[in-house]
Amino acid sequence: MAAKRERASARDKELELYRSLLEEPTEYRDGFTWTTVFGALFCGVLMLPGAIYLGLINGGGLGAAPWVTLIIFSEVSRRAMKTMNRQEVVLLLAVAGAMMGAQTGLFGGFVRRAYIVRSDPVMAAGLAGQFPRWWAPPADSVAITERTFLHRDWLLPFLIFGIATWVLGFVKRYTLGYGLFRLTSDFERLPFPFAPISAQGAMAIAEAGDKKNAWKWRAFSSGTMLGLAFGIFYIGLPVVSGAFLTKPMMLFPIPWYDSTTVTEAILPAVPTGITWHLSLVITGMIIPWRAIQGTGLAILMTFVLNPILVKSGMLTTWQPGMGTVDTGIANSIDFYFSFGIGCAMGIAIISLYQTGQAMVANLRARSRDRKTLFRDRKDPWATPPGRGDWSLKLCFVGYFLAAGTMCVMCKMLVPDFPVIFLVFFAFVFTPVLSYLNARMIAVNGQHVDIPFIKEGAILLSGTQGLNVWLAPFPEENFGAVAPSFRVKELTGTRFTSYVKLDLVRMPLTILLGFVFWSFIWRSNEIPSAMFPWTEVMWDQQVKQSLIMWSATTGDGLVETMFDKAFKPGILGLGTLVTVFLFALLRRFGAPIMFVYGFVRGIGHGCHVFVLEIVGALIARFYLHRKYGRERVLKVLPVVMAGYLVGEGLVGMACVAVTLISKAISGLPV
Repeated sequence: MAAKRERASARDKELELYRSLLEEPTEYRDGFTWTTVFGALFCGVLMLPGAIYLGLINGGGLGAAPWVTLIIFSEVSRRAMKTMNRQEVVLLLAVAGAMMGAQTGLFGGFVRRAYIVRSDPVMAAGLAGQFPRWWAPPADSVAITERTFLHRDWLLPFLIFGIATWVLGFVKRYTLGYGLFRLTSDFERLPFPFAPISAQGAMAIAEAGDKKNAWKWRAFSSGTMLGLAFGIFYIGLPVVSGAFLTKPMMLFPIPWYDSTTVTEAILPAVPTGITWHLSLVITGMIIPWRAIQGTGLAILMTFVLNPILVKSGMLTTWQPGMGTVDTGIANSIDFYFSFGIGCAMGIAIISLYQTGQAMVANLRARSRDRKTLFRDRKDPWATPPGRGDWSLKLCFVGYFLAAGTMCVMCKMLVPDFPVIFLVFFAFVFTPVLSYLNARMIAVNGQHVDIPFIKEGAILLSGTQGLNVWLAPFPEENFGAVAPSFRVKELTGTRFTSYVKLDLVRMPLTILLGFVFWSFIWRSNEIPSAMFPWTEVMWDQQVKQSLIMWSATTGDGLVETMFDKAFKPGILGLGTLVTVFLFALLRRFGAPIMFVYGFVRGIGHGCHVFVLEIVGALIARFYLHRKYGRERVLKVLPVVMAGYLVGEGLVGMACVAVTLISKAISGLPV
């Protein structure tokens, strides 16, 4: 038994390394000041339009906008002989990042809905005119044909999805999400391996004048130059050329280089290609090596499995000549829709098992060596003084009220849906799922979901129509909130600062999002050839959604996409395979990160993973050997932050010139 514990400790010691990358602070300060408020205004007014425009072109937007805001305010502050403290720096970065939420946000979602209700896939599926008015205006509404938000047909969607859902989401995020942080970080002491990444980038700016931490600024500057060089070709060329040509020029294909038709002779039904983005290489250097190994093995298995499925007659929808999008949809209908649900269910079973096992182990360890486990705290639920915590009882009451209100609203929008399902999702499924996800993120940075529960409930309820798929369902996952609180803790910023941040930035985000999305949407059709990412991805997303929507919109006489895609036998196979592989890999000593890296890559195309694997190989066989693993893991997150700034500066400059020139000339964007 002792030997088994030693092996398990050796396997997962990588997790402890990530927990100790940053020392926990000894004091906490409020960073919400007028500096952060002006930073939000600066970022929203000057950078948001560029972020929206770039997001439509390459799907990435302007990830560097918060960093640019931070650098400008930091330098102005120094020249005014007033140094910004770490908490102000961190909160300024957070408020600028929150402002960028309007890059897609409410009005970006409305533009997408305007496309969906009149898209070719929806028309072909016979769903035209079936979308409820509380979700989007009719396809022939003036609000859509003239591309304007200043129409009464948008009022009801705005009240439901812009006001009500945000208020309820705000309450649940700071009640259930905060409670999960207390449980996973304070009580269970889980490592949260990726939490130091965000913290270190901001701290590099805060400590730029500190000679002891001068390496952070050098790493940040190096990343910035790298981002500038790559951004000129990846972002600058298509944005600038798009201002003068009917279709932008691209040195690197966006969203990816599609080689599916080239490799189909030897890899039939395998979507292949490469997403040419340098940030993926840096990401690969940061992701744990074992996770990359698992992902690489999963991709190789997919390359072998798909041709076998074609020859065995399982993948019949795929035809030679299909590209990545159509190949993915065809494979999904024939196999991967059901198999993927099964795999996710297997992950859920594994997660439940691991969670129960770990909780039992924690309780036993607590009873054996309470002082060591909880760092000499008499009460494991005790909080550090000054961190800005609030009552867990208040969290319980607040979540109960918000979740109950969500159930009532959903019942009003879809009267035929049974109340018992709403209550189950709001008060049982969402808290359990959120805890599982928070725990998986805390252990290895991987997200987990339990699939097909909502969809299964909808099918069991017998509710028909599109309304049931579009209503704000009380099935949510707040697990990702826990690591965000861990980042706040590592930077020594009071939690109450972020509550005030959200209350201020939300109305500002709505106002600026309305102004800039109105201008861009009014200027040019979205999607179109001017926006290559949306032209490809929105079509793919609608086709994927139609598989589920068809389950409650058919007449029962014609086989729907869902009827073709849902295969219980394949679903069960996916569950069994996932659980078996997990047990097998763990039996032979594979670290937990390898297992979840494998699950992450199975059945997916290699587009994103190719450059991630390249980056991981560079880090593993060169950087780690030359500089040391711990040092590399501390430096690379700062380099990534600088890279985003450099790439973003190029994009911001090019988009600004484009938007200003079009606004002055009156030509379409």
